[in-house]
Amino acid sequence: MAFEKDLELAFEIGNLRLIQRSWTRFLMPNCANLADHHLRVIWISLILAKMEGVKDIEKIMKMALVHDLDESRSVDVDYVSRQFAERKSEKAIAETLKGSSLEEFIEVWKEYSAKESIEAKIVKDADILDVDIELQEFEAMGSRIKKDWKEHRKAQAEKLFTESAKKLWLELQNSNPHAWHLNASNRLTAGDWKK
Repeated sequence: MAFEKDLELAFEIGNLRLIQRSWTRFLMPNCANLADHHLRVIWISLILAKMEGVKDIEKIMKMALVHDLDESRSVDVDYVSRQFAERKSEKAIAETLKGSSLEEFIEVWKEYSAKESIEAKIVKDADILDVDIELQEFEAMGSRIKKDWKEHRKAQAEKLFTESAKKLWLELQNSNPHAWHLNASNRLTAGDWKK
């Protein structure tokens, strides 16, 4: 077994937390890094898969794990840079995974990139929704970027593949990023602050 290549892969994946997403320059320095993005995309993908009745959860998880892994080497490009940058994503993913125990993920990434299977469409929808969730969080912190990007994000929402993602996107527009803890069992609702 290729332990050396597997360890190299583990170190490279660890470095995803050090890679800022390119849109940091438009937002603020504390936006999600590549590892943060991957984690939430996995969870959003699982939610969408459940809503869409997709049973192959393993495939969804693998695809979500690998969907932007090429950016470890080919970098993320924002909506401005994409007009000028040439990316070699397929070469990047192949070199990242080649010789490792997870080399099979190259084909998973290729399937994701084609956006033809329901699993690939779900993961792409999750990828788009993660951006909008983060914009909602920024708005709650007082940023106006969501308002400035209103047309950009509407255009992205029109590219959503699944009905579940479209409904979730609409629901998200007026959601409160703090509802999860305000409505949770907490000191006020169930603890020692409750009278």
